[in-house]
Amino acid sequence: MATVKDFRNDIRPNWCPGCGDFSVQASIQRALAAMGKEPHEVAVISGIGCSGRISGYINSYGFHGVHGRALPTAQGVKLANRNLTVIAAGGDGDGFGIGLNHFMHAVRRNVDITYITMDNQIYGLTKGQHSPTSAHGFVAKTTPAGNIENALVPSQIALGAGIGFLAQGFSSDVNQLVSLIQQAIEYRGFALINVFSPCVTYNKVNTYDFYRENITNLETVEDYDPTDRALAMQTVLETRGLCTGLIYRDDERVSYQDQIPGYSEQPIASMDLHLAPELFANALKEFA
Repeated sequence: MATVKDFRNDIRPNWCPGCGDFSVQASIQRALAAMGKEPHEVAVISGIGCSGRISGYINSYGFHGVHGRALPTAQGVKLANRNLTVIAAGGDGDGFGIGLNHFMHAVRRNVDITYITMDNQIYGLTKGQHSPTSAHGFVAKTTPAGNIENALVPSQIALGAGIGFLAQGFSSDVNQLVSLIQQAIEYRGFALINVFSPCVTYNKVNTYDFYRENITNLETVEDYDPTDRALAMQTVLETRGLCTGLIYRDDERVSYQDQIPGYSEQPIASMDLHLAPELFANALKEFA
């Protein structure tokens, strides 16, 4: 049985010391080990950005894609090999900027993958520009007089799009994050975990202390019901999206692959796809 150590490799992360992404990586590794997964049973697909490097830091199948395109790749991997546990990962710019359209359609499509976003409200890899989740008035290199755009709130967007599993975590609360990742992987459908993952180098506003002072942990809210979609949206609005824990879960929603007519139990990845020469020759005759 695999341990956390089995999901580690020899590549040393080059994130800044104190970056919240370290905790996200550790939480993924702990969750996979706790679930009894083996490295060859997991694929981590990532986009571009500081968070996009995470696929190279976990000992599993991995794919480091292009900016905003982690989700279509991850969905393709899952449909080709339904036996893999597929985790897509990225940041707020990668997922809710250039990748926002892919996110909306991934929610609508409901392929059985887990999407973990590391939201630091800034573009860290390109040295400190404001991102889609940066607050109004946020001062950054691209907004020295303050951001005049309103911030996107990922949890609101996800609920509005009809997501079946929505959770948020905080890099400082690893135990909660490990639990949420396990629940998301077990959920049969598209699951989003948006993680508040502070950038200690370029974002001096949304710091660890900021989140400790402003986050509402839904696990401490009496009578909170994560199966009540209206309550989930109300809670997200009231907290301005600054809440952690399981926000919403709909176990009645059917996953994409469970609705495909004739979808084989044998993964495409393990099928013999060689075409007999005579079949290939006959196919060419159709175009002669």
